[in-house]
Amino acid sequence: MDVRSFTVGPFAENTYVIRRDGAETAIVFDPGDEAPRLLDAIEALGVEIEAILLTHTHVDHVGAVAPVAAASGATVYCPELETPMLADIMKWTPIPGIGPYEGYDADETLAGGERLALAGFEIDVISTPGHSIGHLTYSIPGERALFSGDVLFQGSVGRVDLPGGDWPTLARSLRTLVDAHPPETVVHPGHMGITTLERELASNPFLADLPAATP
Repeated sequence: MDVRSFTVGPFAENTYVIRRDGAETAIVFDPGDEAPRLLDAIEALGVEIEAILLTHTHVDHVGAVAPVAAASGATVYCPELETPMLADIMKWTPIPGIGPYEGYDADETLAGGERLALAGFEIDVISTPGHSIGHLTYSIPGERALFSGDVLFQGSVGRVDLPGGDWPTLARSLRTLVDAHPPETVVHPGHMGITTLERELASNPFLADLPAATP
């Protein structure tokens, strides 16, 4: 798997472009900002973007969705509970000096539990609320890779003081990820550096006392 990471925008969000090694089709995860930079990189790779997958719709993860989708023709997949936020980004972004960004009506919605076949990958969609109401994590089991959005970071986890945030819910989501994936799984987070579940289980204080798995 060829993974390209681009840290974009005022919130230093990680956008990912992935493809099979040498493939001509690719997927974009969470195009958050700096659409011209992302489109230039996609053109330089010489790939066609088949899909844009969104973990959640906080502004730092979706600011470049509309222009990247328009330029690429890619299908945009959005958490079904968060489509209103994507459609009217600025209504949900009461932060002076941020934006303006163009809203987008999702092409496809996801609730978790789906398996997608895109750009040569089999991708499991996992419901991981707690940072936002409809947050999703994308797992590529064949590559032992997670695209965790703002659920799990290197040494930290997503904040829960925004609308839709809730620590007990996030803790259950983290337990789901930890129990369902081997320790060597590589975590590609929405902010900060790439890590592994093994590293986070050993050193991340927020994973030290997760609730027991639901029977």
